[in-house]
Amino acid sequence: MLAEASARTAQRCLGRDVVAIQDTTVLGSTGGGGAYLHAVLAVDAGDGAILGLIDGRFLERSAGRRAARRTVPIEEKESFRWLEGADQAASVCAGADRVTVVADREGDIFEAFALCREGAELLVRATHDRSLDDGGTLFARLDAQPVAGWAELELAAKPGRKQRTARMAARFMPVRLCRPGNGRRAGLPDSVEVHLVDVRESDPPPGEAAVHWRLVTTRAVTSLAEAWAVAGLYRRRWAIEQMFRTLKTQGFDIEGLRIAEAAPRNRLVTATLIAAVCIQQLVHARDGGPGPLRPLTDAFMPGDAALLEACCARLEGKTARQKNPHPKGSLAYAAWVCARLGGWTGYYGKPGPIVMLEGWLEFQAMKRGVNLLHPHLNGSEHDV
Repeated sequence: MLAEASARTAQRCLGRDVVAIQDTTVLGSTGGGGAYLHAVLAVDAGDGAILGLIDGRFLERSAGRRAARRTVPIEEKESFRWLEGADQAASVCAGADRVTVVADREGDIFEAFALCREGAELLVRATHDRSLDDGGTLFARLDAQPVAGWAELELAAKPGRKQRTARMAARFMPVRLCRPGNGRRAGLPDSVEVHLVDVRESDPPPGEAAVHWRLVTTRAVTSLAEAWAVAGLYRRRWAIEQMFRTLKTQGFDIEGLRIAEAAPRNRLVTATLIAAVCIQQLVHARDGGPGPLRPLTDAFMPGDAALLEACCARLEGKTARQKNPHPKGSLAYAAWVCARLGGWTGYYGKPGPIVMLEGWLEFQAMKRGVNLLHPHLNGSEHDV
């Protein structure tokens, strides 16, 4: 399933500027250990369109390994998944015009920068105040750097924070990060050249923590415009957060699985992961922009078009707001159909992932019924 999904993603990435976002989510925890899913998602750098799944791998974490993590090679650590994810992104997106692998704090690993594969660039939020080759430290050097420019950014709402417009200051500079003294891999360079981008909020609302991103990247940052562009790429991480949300309690509820054996559980989670990506593609496509319209085949098989059009004919009403405004064959057209099947009236608000999920499931049920009545129409099976 993963091989098929990544092969389709590879085709959608051809000639594009791609952001490969990787992150890890908990499937189930037990006393310091548990089961985890690490996923890599391809997103268009320009308009944020979700291009598909790059990779997914499972980890079984045991308690008691933290104390020994400094004494083992990177290949034997759980954190090696960040290097593997970057390598997979470089392979799957080899036909892209540019690939930037984005990760949050857990991906701040010296080996990831030192062993960065040709064909991919890294962008990671810093968690370690690393030593620099001139004797300084990363955080102090950024704090001493003069502000290069200001901008207002719209910050999305998240648990514990309301949506707001934030006034942000940007700093940027090139540095060389020193190899940590606890490294256990031979052949690593003494230092690696990277660029730092620091974006911090100047005056947060009372009681709110200031937003502050220290970003480390292998991309060259030589101007203020490039610094803001790097910050914009980092903000694309929101796509994988939303995908995990759809996968879990408020969507497919994989946390509720009661399958003890890892192999069948992981197969079911893999199928659900691919479906969750599809739901997020529909959510992003619902407005028909801001970039060029994505084709229906991003999330459906070509043979699904006829059933989608039949559903649309039944769902459309007499008023303009009850008509599907998008052209046939587009993903936006399919998103409108799934939203209406999920209970959206066309009048109030925008359909979110839960509404899209309900509509997508309804469409899949309809398709199964059609396939039962007309088994010869087997070219419209869904990706999952």
